[in-house]
Amino acid sequence: MKLRTLALLSLLASPAALLAQTPDAPRVFQVSPALLAQIKKDQTPNILKAVRADADKAMKQGPWSVMQKTITPTSGDKHDYMSLARYFWPNPATPDHLPYIRKDGQSNPEIKTIADHEGLHNMAKYSHMIALAWYLTGDEKYAQRASLLLRVWFLNADTKMNPNLQFAQAIRGVNDGRGTGILDARDLVDTCDAAGLLAGSAAWTTADQTALTAWFDQYYTWLTTSPHGKDEAAAKNNHGSWYDVQATGIALFLGKNDDARKMIETAKTKRVALQFKPDGSQPLELARTNSWHYSVFNLTALAELSELGNTLGIDLWHVAPTSTSSNLQTGLDFVIPAASGKPWVQKELEPITPDPIVLPLTLAALRLNDAKYDALAHKLGGTPNTQLLILNAASNAGTAK
Repeated sequence: MKLRTLALLSLLASPAALLAQTPDAPRVFQVSPALLAQIKKDQTPNILKAVRADADKAMKQGPWSVMQKTITPTSGDKHDYMSLARYFWPNPATPDHLPYIRKDGQSNPEIKTIADHEGLHNMAKYSHMIALAWYLTGDEKYAQRASLLLRVWFLNADTKMNPNLQFAQAIRGVNDGRGTGILDARDLVDTCDAAGLLAGSAAWTTADQTALTAWFDQYYTWLTTSPHGKDEAAAKNNHGSWYDVQATGIALFLGKNDDARKMIETAKTKRVALQFKPDGSQPLELARTNSWHYSVFNLTALAELSELGNTLGIDLWHVAPTSTSSNLQTGLDFVIPAASGKPWVQKELEPITPDPIVLPLTLAALRLNDAKYDALAHKLGGTPNTQLLILNAASNAGTAK
């Protein structure tokens, strides 16, 4: 999901060329396997140049491990992932500054003292980017590096992460971790696709794939049965939406298609119908101090969930509105004016820039077959922040899913 240049160039690809079917399709879920196979077959020079350029930069990054942090969770095991709550700060009213207090929208720089969150994000981003380069070019150096990043984070006994997020987003003086910390791992689905892209390389073995599948099977059990996991699944705002993205993507990776189908179908009522008012506003996101960004953040989660649903023939863009709810399109229309320079009357601490909204606009154009959204995405500029989903959307402008 992380290749900007490839995604933008892929939008220029010929729809007729993309219609061709090829047998060499990878097992991935966030992007059309048929489209990737066709790009690999065509070996389009400008796309391959972009892929190599991004991958070559990524080759210099990492590897990352949960063992790199200098603080140990209360479990006593540094293999457990750990992070601090972003919006909680030292309490000025107590001598020891505990318990920490919430300042919504204001990131406490202390979160950077524990490297696990950034490490997980970078591992997922770069392993996927480099794995894609191997898939499209066949250059084994890319497979070796992507495999190393995955093994260090998930598989090697000395460096691997335990398959839980029990100690994520802890609030000092309050708890050692909480369900909302599951949001930290929303990029894990990238690693599932990275493994799919690496299949067939000399570097990523059958034993590696078996071990990674076992890791995700354990993590999925924790995610869906632990108190933290159940809390996040029940969240009504963007946390619940991103939980669905993570759990659905992992379920697909594990072959639990019935689980994935149930989550996406349920999202029609559990997420879309409950989150979007008839005018397209999202009250739970508008309550935040960065209300525009969180509104777009939740839209992005549901757009990504719909892309995963495409694997199973389920679409969230066309959920029918009711007298008390609307849908993703109306929700997108609600936030567009502010991205175009109109005043945003709700509270917003951060500058409004076009970057966050480019992906939902592009997916709307393709899923709703409405060119106005694509035109606005191009007018606003910005950089897509989930690039291979745009690649997926491009494939569905005229290709097999």
